[in-house]
Amino acid sequence: MFSRRFEPAQSSSQQHKSFSKSHRIGRSSSSFSKEAGVSKRRHESRRRPTTSSNALGGESPSDNSISAIVTLVIGQEQRIFAAHENVLAVSPFFQNVLQNQMLDSQSKKIALPDEEPEIFSSVLEYLYKGDYYPRLIHNKKRNSWELEQPPQEDRHEPTMFHHGMEGELLKDTVIYCAAEKYGLDELKRVALRKQGLQSGIQASTILASARYAYANTPDTDSKLRAHYLALIIRSRSTFKRSGTMQLEMYNGGTQLFFDLFVALCNHVDDISSAS
Repeated sequence: MFSRRFEPAQSSSQQHKSFSKSHRIGRSSSSFSKEAGVSKRRHESRRRPTTSSNALGGESPSDNSISAIVTLVIGQEQRIFAAHENVLAVSPFFQNVLQNQMLDSQSKKIALPDEEPEIFSSVLEYLYKGDYYPRLIHNKKRNSWELEQPPQEDRHEPTMFHHGMEGELLKDTVIYCAAEKYGLDELKRVALRKQGLQSGIQASTILASARYAYANTPDTDSKLRAHYLALIIRSRSTFKRSGTMQLEMYNGGTQLFFDLFVALCNHVDDISSAS
């Protein structure tokens, strides 16, 4: 049982309290903040092999030379991407589209108006390279995973503006949900591990990302949901003072808060048993 009484919510100016390094998720050698970041378009133009002009670079499968090129129209802005058909077909989602839809063999085109271009860029990068920026690096001395260190002038932002949600979300969470949609289980594992290495994320962004995770994963997929439940419990002192958390709970409308209640009860029971 908690020994301290519930503290009232703070004012709106205090609702967006960020996690400090003491609330670090997992072990990582770095912490990312928005102040150190650059614009998303700048990132995409410098590092991702995903636009129609350079999507075919990098380490591509050896039989790409005989594979058809598919044009993909992504998002509300109708950003154009291109990829080899055999690369896309690794995804059951795209394999089904390519096999069952009437696509012109000379000009194959797939439209995904609800997808975020930044997210699809990372998915396509994964399909070609087996990872997406920033890459996971295994530290053999510590026997732990870390995110690669980008140049100082090209810092990575762990959050993104999601047009459908009209707000900031943790990018790795959106990539995980996209991987669920496209049937890419290994990409889900990579994205889950990466978001466990992030820190310095605002409480409001954590809650919005948790709601997004619940809305875009099936009930049978508990790993991402469990990640957020554990994170909120570990950082409960921050969330207990969060006006954003109080407002979210008042609004309800999601399975998240019942699951959180059950997880907190289990956490308290574990503490009681141990003592």
